[in-house]
Amino acid sequence: MLTRVKSAVATFMGGVIAGGGGGGAGGDPSEVPPKYPYGRPDFLGLTPDEVECSADHSARPIVIPKESKRLPWSTGYAEVINAGKSTLNEDQACCDVMLVKRKWPPSGATSNWALKARRRSSFPNGEVLGLRDNLANCDDLTFHYWGLFDGHAGCGAAVVASRLLHRHIALHLQEVMDILCAPDLQAPICLGEEPVRWQPPPPHANPRALSRAASLRGAAGAPGSPGVPPARFFAEKRVSHESLVVGAIENAFKDMDAQMEKERAAHDTSGGCTALVVLGLLGKLYVGNAGDSRAIILRGGQVIPMSREFTPESERQRLQFLAYMQPHLLGNEFTHLEFPRRVQRKEVGKRMLYRDFTMSGWAYKTIVDNDLKYPLIYGEGKKARVLATIGVTRGLGDHNLKVHDSNIYIKPFLSCCPEVNVYPLGQYEHHADDVLVLGTDGLWDVLSNQEVAEAVARFLSNCDPDDRHRYSMAAQDLVMKARGVLKDGAWRISGDRLGSGDDISVYVIPLGRGGDQFC
Repeated sequence: MLTRVKSAVATFMGGVIAGGGGGGAGGDPSEVPPKYPYGRPDFLGLTPDEVECSADHSARPIVIPKESKRLPWSTGYAEVINAGKSTLNEDQACCDVMLVKRKWPPSGATSNWALKARRRSSFPNGEVLGLRDNLANCDDLTFHYWGLFDGHAGCGAAVVASRLLHRHIALHLQEVMDILCAPDLQAPICLGEEPVRWQPPPPHANPRALSRAASLRGAAGAPGSPGVPPARFFAEKRVSHESLVVGAIENAFKDMDAQMEKERAAHDTSGGCTALVVLGLLGKLYVGNAGDSRAIILRGGQVIPMSREFTPESERQRLQFLAYMQPHLLGNEFTHLEFPRRVQRKEVGKRMLYRDFTMSGWAYKTIVDNDLKYPLIYGEGKKARVLATIGVTRGLGDHNLKVHDSNIYIKPFLSCCPEVNVYPLGQYEHHADDVLVLGTDGLWDVLSNQEVAEAVARFLSNCDPDDRHRYSMAAQDLVMKARGVLKDGAWRISGDRLGSGDDISVYVIPLGRGGDQFC
């Protein structure tokens, strides 16, 4: 076991597997064709020769769109390939404006559909929205979309996600269009049958049974009696438009992940990928993140984080709890407990600090034989790995990924569920220099939020506010600062620090110019 884990650690400590390997799944992924061919984002407008030139690992040219009008809101974008850790650029990006068509009821089902529509729009006070009237001018729903996908163990999953995830989002938004197009009154929306109402007990009912039933209902008598809630105490939950959009994004991620698993035998969707997406919809920005990419808003000199990274350390308690509840996932070779260092056999019977899933701090325990197993989370900081294999804990794909030379699958510990944060764009007045910055971890590994904010503010202040290319040039400047220059065989940035050797992709999205388009 120790030799096998050492080999796995040596393979993964530098980052991800080079090339398009199958992540230790057994079998050669090249035996099946990819679902989509490798390429760079369509909005860059690169020719095949230019794609090949952009993959020069020694020169690492920074690529920006040829035409800014190919991206909405005059969005800026720049990217650069890695310094040689993988053959291809494993970052992928997508930017699109999606039009969602409302689904009308099938022919002959109008009356049933109308009944359901009235139920969905009914409120506890008896008020009913004229749903058809409100929807008369809402046959279409437009949303703006940006996505960054950072692949590992190959670029296959990132390519597929960049082509399909926004389509899954559109399908889920279509399911709730009838509500999204109605006024958002933050009121309960009944999406099923009518809520349960209190009914008086039948005559000659068993008093003991009545008492038990009443206690289950949380009431002991008729409405109006002391301690009894109103008749409609089983009212609908409050469901806002915002929560419906969040749910659509969350379910789209799950569907995308399930599709990758379903199609992995027919298509090479090698490895996995992190995913960071932004939706501009109905006056709000929805930022969904699964992985270690990052989004921040720069507004009036303030830095507003819009995502957080999901790593073995940040999700330690979730991972440990899963391993505790399902110990078979560890293959009898790992322990869910965390220790400050690897436990040695000579320390059995002695006391050592440890942490369990219930703990945020540390405490002592007496070491037993079971503690000699390899830890679920190995390493620290950027070198922390789940099961000594992978350094991210959320993302898409990785269904084939196993611990090196074993039958222990990693996927049960990797969640495809994103965390979605909402920014009310329409509630603020934004200026030309207020932007949303999205970047893969190649940017954030070497630059802090504050360094990025200062660099963007300094660059934009020296640009003509009417220059539509200023945001792509700002993105290019950020990539340059993170990549650095080649010096003595290494990429170095300011202060003679090591620059990023990873793939780097960056969006700079202007909030002042874009917000007016859909608020």
